[in-house]
Amino acid sequence: MNPLRFLRATLAAPLSGTANDLTAVRQLVELRKQIPTLYGLLCANACAVAATHYPLAPATLTLALPGTFIAICMARALHWWRMCPEAIGEARAARQLRSTAVLTAFFSVAFVSWAIALSLYGGPYEQGHVAIFVAITVIACIFCLTHLPVAALLVTGIVMSVFLFCCVACGNPVFLAIAVNTAFVTAVMMRVLRTNYRAFVELVASQAEASRLSEENARLAHTDSLTGLPNRRFFFQRLDEVIRASSAENVRFALAIFDLDHFKPINDTYGHNVGDRVLAETGRRLAAFASADVTVTRLGGDEFGVLVRSPGPPEEIIAFCDGICAALQKPIQLGDIRLIAGCSGGLAKFPRAGRAADELFDRADYALYHSKEHRRGLTTLFSQEHEDAIRAERAVEATLRTADLAAEMEMHYQPIIDTGSGEIALVEGLARWTSPTLGRIPPDRFIAAAERCGMIHTVTLMLLRKALADCARLPPAIGLSFNLSAHDLASPETMVAILAAVTESGLNPRRLTMELTETALMRDFERAKSAITALRTLGIKIALDDFGTGYSSLGYVHRLPLDKIKIDRSFMADIDTDLGCSLVSTILDLCQNLGLDGIAEGIETVDQLQAARRHGCRYVQGYLVGKPMPVADLLHRLGVETEMARLSA
Repeated sequence: MNPLRFLRATLAAPLSGTANDLTAVRQLVELRKQIPTLYGLLCANACAVAATHYPLAPATLTLALPGTFIAICMARALHWWRMCPEAIGEARAARQLRSTAVLTAFFSVAFVSWAIALSLYGGPYEQGHVAIFVAITVIACIFCLTHLPVAALLVTGIVMSVFLFCCVACGNPVFLAIAVNTAFVTAVMMRVLRTNYRAFVELVASQAEASRLSEENARLAHTDSLTGLPNRRFFFQRLDEVIRASSAENVRFALAIFDLDHFKPINDTYGHNVGDRVLAETGRRLAAFASADVTVTRLGGDEFGVLVRSPGPPEEIIAFCDGICAALQKPIQLGDIRLIAGCSGGLAKFPRAGRAADELFDRADYALYHSKEHRRGLTTLFSQEHEDAIRAERAVEATLRTADLAAEMEMHYQPIIDTGSGEIALVEGLARWTSPTLGRIPPDRFIAAAERCGMIHTVTLMLLRKALADCARLPPAIGLSFNLSAHDLASPETMVAILAAVTESGLNPRRLTMELTETALMRDFERAKSAITALRTLGIKIALDDFGTGYSSLGYVHRLPLDKIKIDRSFMADIDTDLGCSLVSTILDLCQNLGLDGIAEGIETVDQLQAARRHGCRYVQGYLVGKPMPVADLLHRLGVETEMARLSA
């Protein structure tokens, strides 16, 4: 073993590199357990040697010097006992190790000089005691300084070199033998110390690497791989932390949810690769808004969550969120493709909107839904008005669960006129619910409530059976149009039950048309396509409702086996304008080219009816030609029309 090489290696180890900085802290942790004991041992040994030499040596050597040494040792022991190495930084830990090594050299010189001075007094027993003091002190230092080899080496080098020199100089073969034995033992112990210290350094390094990998895994577990933003798991973990901190400190924060307006059409039209690039660019733009008080995350799909500490007054946080929407509204250029994903947001403030994570998230989500429906491209702050609406919805859901649906719900029918013959070609079945407790509830409210509480399949089947029974009372030439929801199409069990209900009714399936909205198709296109195929196999016709109000209706027209297209009433309301007239004409031309029947909704004036006829629209529907009515009123109207036709003939 080369002492100089070992000294350089051990002295440099705690002072270089990140892992070694961590080693310095760990060295202090281990040394704190041993060094106070070492100082105690030095004090006890010094007292013992001083006591045996007290009658023989001067008071300076037996009282003054050992007393000074013991006082310093006790002070250093107290210093180490109070030390908290875990709270010490790496640089400070390295400095502490260096100062410890320097103090070790000082104590080594002081104690060995004092011991040699004492050895000049007394007989062989006292001199033997000094030799034992030196030997056991060196051995104790090596043990206690295992985690600071440079200090152990300094003790061994200083003490043993002086001790060996004195033993050789005295010419006593016994002391020479003691010196040789002590040197041999300390050399072996230093070799063991070196091996143990290497193992210690490797252990610290492996633990540091394990900690780094653990932190990296934790980071990856909380990071969205596509956008690089924190993910949903991190969002809710952070949300819980912010709620606890805000509750304790009475500090407000805001939770915002953002959803891209046109992402699904982009994904369906250009493919998932382009969709992923859009999401990545969205994540990059959102990351620019992150700060110490703003946490930006991807919740999944095209939905993103933002937490804002100390959001300020409502107008300020709304402006901030609208700024996010504006940033995501800017075009995204991907090669030759120029896309606009758009974005709407929902915002909820703590504690006004709720104190629990699920309450805040649900209310922000509700505000987002409101933005999608009424303020697309902007952010809506959850308010008391929304809270009242939620309570009203819950009241509808609660009433729906306990209602006698068969007795309280009925079907009304709105005529659809053939403009060529002027006769009713089919009727659209529209559900009506009059609750004994809540009164008349609009269809959009109770259908949405049925979807939320999982009763939509029961409601759909019950209403379909009523409609089929009513249709059986109509003339065979008149068909029935019935609306299916997205949840119905997504449920294979419901589709089987629908087909069974149609078969059991005995009604000719060719008289039946199922109306589907683009929303229903977008929910799960492949499953919707399978459901449509099953319906058409039975002979049921398929109509695409509210055509032109979505973002990719034309794509669905080409990809699905449709029979009819219903032109949304918003186009018919603007048919007197050049743009409205052009749009209606284009849609009707599309229907003619694809062999589909076009049905114009919302015909409320004679001018609209004449315009629809002029553009070649065969079927029309609206208040001008007939309002929704119970089946009895419809039968009465049909009877009157039949009688008038008979009399005119």
